[in-house]
Amino acid sequence: MVPVTFRDRRSALRTTAGLVATTALTAGCSTAQPPAAPEAPRPSPRPAPGPRRFPAQPPQITHGPRDRPRVALTFHGGGDPATAHALLTEAERHRAHVTVLAVGSWLDENPALARRILAGGHDLGNHTQRHLDINAMPEAEALNEITQCARRLKRLTGSIGSWFRPSRTARASPLVETLARRAGYPHVLSYDVDSLDFTGPGAPAVARTVLGAIRPGSVVSLHFGHADTVAALPAVLEELDRRALRPVTVTELLT
Repeated sequence: MVPVTFRDRRSALRTTAGLVATTALTAGCSTAQPPAAPEAPRPSPRPAPGPRRFPAQPPQITHGPRDRPRVALTFHGGGDPATAHALLTEAERHRAHVTVLAVGSWLDENPALARRILAGGHDLGNHTQRHLDINAMPEAEALNEITQCARRLKRLTGSIGSWFRPSRTARASPLVETLARRAGYPHVLSYDVDSLDFTGPGAPAVARTVLGAIRPGSVVSLHFGHADTVAALPAVLEELDRRALRPVTVTELLT
């Protein structure tokens, strides 16, 4: 693997990363929400893309085809919206498309981000309403977590979103998998590469973890709300370009 250096990038990213305070860490994702004034979403001229069924894929998807030079960078949507804007802007600078799995309570505080994500050509999906341990919930409560977030996505974009990813876990239980289908999501979206960015290891470590494990078809788990992720993304995207691995949405990865 080609070594990743950050000396030249740190000064360019210092202003952006300095504005972002790393949010409180949880088991797998960040849930701390900074105060934010509600923003009115722009009206959508037509409904956003909804879930698609991929018959060749299992109910729980961890990666895409290994024989094509594509990968999917997926971001858990929460935390300071400034990091969301910074990460989306950096992805678009590299002509990369990503997939954002949004927490419903985060959308409540930052509704305009739903349209911002879609306007950049990215996938937008469901990461539950409150970001609690969905596998440990009773059936009714778990279903409510999925449907409440789906309703917010529908209200903001005209669609329940492209994908569902369970909260506080890499894989959904059989019950949650069933509930996701009941809510309108044919597949549960997992991943095969965990960046561990939510642990705050530093930008070089985030990049090394991702680039050391990623391969054609990989689905990578990353997070909004962490300065390390903002600082690591340019190096990750540049190395993917050098390896001729194109970052696409999960929908594009499987199509």
